[in-house]
Order: sequence, then structure tokens, then C-alpha cells
Amino acid sequence: MTSETAPGGESAPRRDPFVLDVRSINRRPGTMTEVHRTIETTVRLGVEMIGVPVGSDVDLDLRLESVSEGILVTGTACGETVGQCSRCLEPVDGTVTVFLTELFAYPDSVTEQTTEEDDVHRIVDDRIDLEQAIIDAVALELPMSPLCEPDCPGLCQVCGIRLAVAEPGHGHDVIDPRWAGLAGKFAELSEDKGDAGDETKGNR
Repeated sequence: MTSETAPGGESAPRRDPFVLDVRSINRRPGTMTEVHRTIETTVRLGVEMIGVPVGSDVDLDLRLESVSEGILVTGTACGETVGQCSRCLEPVDGTVTVFLTELFAYPDSVTEQTTEEDDVHRIVDDRIDLEQAIIDAVALELPMSPLCEPDCPGLCQVCGIRLAVAEPGHGHDVIDPRWAGLAGKFAELSEDKGDAGDETKGNR
């Protein structure tokens, strides 16, 4: 068993931090190595309203084990998330941790030959690329509609103020557009009555 702790070695070129060199265990069933490192993301990880931004640190704690059909990767990836509340659009942040169990098939193995390209990862040039596996895992783990608070009331649909900070009983008198013309007529009648009353008082 070998252990890797350096954040930048042969197994993770700086230009592609998700790529790991597996020559030391390639096609040697039963051989295992551990990877403990922090990488800087080159792509955003997440969903539309929340994710791990580009340039953020992601901590990898992985075990790579050579098996008969390929290399089995298990472990965790963890990073800090930023985003927006889906109701009030206030900033939200947190931490996402995903658990990986991915098989990377050997070239010309039975798994590689009998499995659709999108259904299994491949080992290419004695390297495995974890990027897509981590992207998929983070996207599944994060909520599509993140909230700043479980009971966030959102925004006022009329004025846009955050209801969480609005005055108690905040609301607006909204007239149905179908009755807007009639409401205008009543307003005109009220004004006419007011003017007539003023003239009567003036003639006394």
C-alpha cells in the first residue's frame, strides 16, 4: 500500500488537478493506494443556483484499488459552496461532501468492451480523470432550490421587498385588472361629489 499526500505530484498535473496517475497500481489486482490532497477547481461544480465556484479548494480523500476489470475509486470530495436562496435571492453558503464509488475500466477489459461509453469511466494512458464523476456527484447532492432558511417567506410579489424583513402585515391593495376601469369611474364620481359639495358650501 502506498499513500500520497502532496497536493501536486506526477499523479495530478497542475494543468488538470482532477487527473490521477495510476501507473503504480495499474493491472495489479489487490494493489491499493490512498490519495489525500486539496485541489483547486478549474470548473464550477454544482447546479444553477448553488455550487463550488471556479478556483475554490476541493479536499479529496480517496482510495484507489486495482481490481480485475479496472481501478475502483472510493472516498469523498468536499468543498465550500456559494449561491442564492431560490425564494428571496439572498446569498447562501455551506459545505458539500460527496461520496464516490467509481470503477475506471482497463483498456480492452470485458467491462470496457461491453459497456456503453457514457456508462463507465475509462483508464486512458495510465491515468484516470475524476472531473466528470465529481461534477455528477456534486450536482446530485446539492438542492435545485436552495433556501437561506427552511421557512423563508420569499419576496413580496408587488414591491419585491424581502418578506423576512418587511413590516408585520406587509401587503398591498391590488385591484383586479378586470375591475380597474370601474374603480376609476367610482373615483371620478367621488371627486365630482366632493366638488359639488364645495360649491354648495360656497353659495351659502
